[in-house]
This record gives sequence, structure tokens and C-alpha cells, in this order.
Amino acid sequence: MQITETTNEGLKRAYTVTIPAKEIDEKISSEVKKIAPQVRMPGFRPGKVPANLVRKMHGEQLHAQVLNDTIRDSVDEVIRKNELRPAMQPQVELGEGYEQGKDAKVDVSLEVLPKIDAPSVDGLELERLTVPVADDQIDETLERIAGQNKSYSDAPKTRKAKDGDQLIVDFVGKLDGEPFDGGSAQDAPIVLGSGTFIPGFEEQLTGVKTGDEKTITVTFPEEYQAEQLAGKEATFDVTVKQVKVEGETKLDDEFAKNLGLDSLDKLKELIRGQLEQETAGLTRTQMKRQLLDTLAAGHDFPVPQGMVDAEFEQIWAQLQQEASQDEDPEGALKEIEAEKDDYRQIAERRVRLGLLLSEIGQANGVEITGQEMSMLIQQAAQQYREEDRERFMQYVQQEPMAAAQLRAPLYEDKVVDFLFDKAEITDREVTREELEAAIEAESDEQAKPAAKKKPAAKKKAPAKKTEAKKDESEADAAPAKKAPAKKAAAKKAAPAKSDDEPAAEKKAPAKKAPAKKPAATADADKPEAKKTPAKKAPAKAAATKKPAAKKPASTKK
Repeated sequence: MQITETTNEGLKRAYTVTIPAKEIDEKISSEVKKIAPQVRMPGFRPGKVPANLVRKMHGEQLHAQVLNDTIRDSVDEVIRKNELRPAMQPQVELGEGYEQGKDAKVDVSLEVLPKIDAPSVDGLELERLTVPVADDQIDETLERIAGQNKSYSDAPKTRKAKDGDQLIVDFVGKLDGEPFDGGSAQDAPIVLGSGTFIPGFEEQLTGVKTGDEKTITVTFPEEYQAEQLAGKEATFDVTVKQVKVEGETKLDDEFAKNLGLDSLDKLKELIRGQLEQETAGLTRTQMKRQLLDTLAAGHDFPVPQGMVDAEFEQIWAQLQQEASQDEDPEGALKEIEAEKDDYRQIAERRVRLGLLLSEIGQANGVEITGQEMSMLIQQAAQQYREEDRERFMQYVQQEPMAAAQLRAPLYEDKVVDFLFDKAEITDREVTREELEAAIEAESDEQAKPAAKKKPAAKKKAPAKKTEAKKDESEADAAPAKKAPAKKAAAKKAAPAKSDDEPAAEKKAPAKKAPAKKPAATADADKPEAKKTPAKKAPAKAAATKKPAAKKPASTKK
């Protein structure tokens, strides 16, 4: 095997590998000897078929197999001999005009990861914005919980129902005089004035008494989820079984015990923890962006354009999808098109920071344990139907790039946590609004390269743009839509590599993906995920939590 370097420019490398025909032929002969004892042919005893006949029968298949294996080995040899660290899968092409019996010429081209000096992690200074939980926030939450857990008692039979009262009713819905599916219920609770049911339903029950029977007429909204009902007029025969009035809800230990807690103090403690947890995520986001800004400002090195292209394709696919759902799709598409260069710079920033975090992690012994990886795979498998989960897990175990793609976000978070531990952190109390404003300001600052700032007035769809640029500095924060499988998978491999030659890149040329690839490689090819039964007509959340089965879908909004 002869290896000749043809390109060495920046991060680009290219080689021509010549594989002698004699080497290929010898490997085919070796394979023939291996399979000959298992070959059966009329007129020959088992295992006694001559090698030349075996070769005649299976030669073409063996040649294809040996050639593929030899090319794979040659790519591995190129990487090993030249001490390369591939950024993505090498591109491998068999030279034109190759025929069996001739030397095989293989062109191998790839980009390598840049050499990065891991920065010192000492001396980092970060500000952590924290939001204290005030007592009045806890009181507001308690009042909200009380409102969602109201108690009702039977009203006198002579009481006319009014807003705030609860009715227990049976009803039968009809279209053109005939009952329709999902339009009937028994013992259904309705709180008048809650707006839980379709417009006009609750209003027409105002004033009824226990034992009343009433037929009401309503028109389903034009945009109603159930198409067979949308815009249709229907009648409902309603029997009022009981009118109930709201009881007084006391916020005391008994109230907490009804919710499964020991005391009101325990309930308040739980609420405080939940409120703190809500803002903890925002605080971490703010700190992480601050950290990444600091790293980005101090490091500028060339990055593989293939990785940048893959990242940009993900960003661009997401932006196009969001623009297509905008009220003015054409205008939204024009806007993002005008800022295309900005988004490519965002993609380059993501890749550079991903490589930098990877280098920091490797230099400081940050690792993903086998147990953590197993949990990642199991969690990812849950999105698939039960019969597909085992196949998904096998796929991840067999495909290093798929495993790297799963591993990368956790690895990045562990590196970030490592840097947080090393940093000198100063706390500053702010309001939630101030924290959110700080995150948004950092997001805008990161997303807009300094050389090309655009005035805020030009942002016709800020919500969509923010979605695309949030966490744009994270090389492994995948957008909602993924780029084509090969590029996306290769991009993820870099931050997760654990040695100088990522196994994913080395094995990739010889691997063939299964007919259906799991989500780790391409959304379009993944096994069908679990499907939840479609709701006929989901209602708005009622003031009182009741079993869903008691509320027929067809009458709800």
C-alpha cells in the first residue's frame, strides 16, 4: 500500500492511496480458504469443493467485500500514519476506471481538528445573578393552588346557578337530531364562568336549578379541532343533577394534608424550592453565556469549514421552518436571507467554542462515565415505540458517531460545571425581569457580530430569531431540526472525543447505517416514536381539577 499526500493547506488534507492488485487478490484467496469448508455443491463431498470453483461462485461478492474492507483499513492507516485528528468523516472515492485485477487508487480527503492550546482555567471571574424568593410570591402561589383545589357543597334545590357555581350534569350532544361520538357524558362537572366549554354552553346554564332539564343550542368555533364539528350547530340535552356552591378554602395544615403534605409550613417550603428551581435554570443560562463570551473573546483559531457548514445547515433549516410558519412567510424569509452571513458567523462561533470546551475538558480529565452514557441511551430510547427501543440502543452501541452525538451535550455541561467550580463567582440579587433582560441582552450581543449590527426596528419577528440564536455559542446545542445525518453526526463527535483519533471518524467509512436510522442521525429516518391518542377536543384548564374522563371532549374548547 502506497500513501501519497496531495493536499496540506490549513486544516485540509488529501491523500492518494494505491492498493496493489496482488494484495487484494491475496486477501480474496484467504477468504476463499475460510469459506470453502462450508460451501456445498452437487457432486462434491461437504468441505471438498475446489477453491477455484468456490472463487468462481462467490468471487464477485468476495471481491466487493475485500475491497471495501481494504479501503477502510487504508483510511485507518492514513489517519494513523499521519497522526491525524479528523474533524468529520473523511471523504473516500475509488478512482475512476477501476477493474478487478488492477491496482486500486483511492482518494481520501478530510479536514483535521486545529491544534488548540488549552487555556488556563485559573483567574476566571463570573457574576451570578440570583433572584430571591419573596414571601408574597409564596402567598400568591398558595392562593393559586387553593383556586385550583376548590371544594364545593350541595346548594338548596331552589338555588339558581350563577357564575362560580359548579353543576353536575348529564348531557347528550346532537347534530341534526342525531347523537354524535364524544358528545355525551354523565356526572360531568361544569363551573359556570370558567370558560372551559365552548362559547354559549355555560352561559345558557346560568339560572338552572337542581333537577332541571334543558336543551341548549351552540355553534362550534370554525377553528375547532374536531373537523366534523367545526362551525357546526349542535344541540345538547342537559340534565342538572346538582347545583353546588363554592366552599371556603382555608390555607391551613388541613389544606396541606389534603395535598399529601404534613403541614402548611411543608407546603410553603415545597413552593419556595420550586420557585427557586424555576429561576436557577435562568441563572445558569446567564452564567454560561457570560462564561462562553469570556472564552470566545480570548480565543481565535481556524475551524474546519465542514463543521461550520453542518452547524449552519442546522441553524438555517430551523430558521426556514420558523419563517414558513410566520404570519408573513415571504417577509420573514427575506429577513433571514438578509442576515445569512450573520448566522454563518454564529455557526462558526458555536464550532470554535465547542472545540475549545472539548480541549479544556480533555486537558482537565473531564469524562462521561459508562453509567452516565447508559442513562443517556435509555432516556433517548424512551421517545421510540417499545418495539424499536432495543434496536435504537444497539444502533448507538454500534455507531460511535451516534453515541458521540448523544454524549456531546452532557460532556459540554460537565466542562461548563468544571469551569464554574474553578471560577471566582460574585453573587448579585436581581428581579426575575432583570435576569431575563440580562439573558436577552447577552443573546442579542452574541448573535449579532460586532461588524454587522442591525437596528432593532428591522426585527419583524424577534421571537423567532431569538429561538434560533439562543445558546448559539454552544457547539452542541442542537436546533429543533437536524442537518443531514452524516454531517450532523460528525459535528457532534469532536467535542466528545476522548483520544487523539476519535473512533467515530476512524470507523465511519466502513460502517453502513441500518435501513432505519434512529434520531441520533436523522429525524427523517428514525423509528416511529410513540404516539399518544389524539384528543378530540382538549379543553382549557378548568378551575377545578377533575378526572378527564368525566368531561366529554366534544363540548370543550
